[in-house]
Amino acid sequence: MRQDRVEIDNLIQLKQFVSRTLCQLNDFEDGIFQITERILIRCGKKCGILFCLHGPRSVKLMAVWEAVSNSVIFYGSSGEKIQKTALAEVLDADSELVAV
Repeated sequence: MRQDRVEIDNLIQLKQFVSRTLCQLNDFEDGIFQITERILIRCGKKCGILFCLHGPRSVKLMAVWEAVSNSVIFYGSSGEKIQKTALAEVLDADSELVAV
């Protein structure tokens, strides 16, 4: 599993980074497919975001931003972890997730 580190300042940049990375990892053209997100909640507190890129032929590619570790884990179409990326700037789960 590949590990990287990137600078992301806000939720919009995070969504763009996730979409671009999922497309690159799967040889899809960036910006063509819809990406949706769901707020993840643990013990009543926001703890992350589940991103889902809806690709061709009903392919769904996932990524999860974890607020605690401030990293994004990317999953392949069969559910295997394929990359983990740490964010250089700490995103605040409560303030950032209000915009979703």
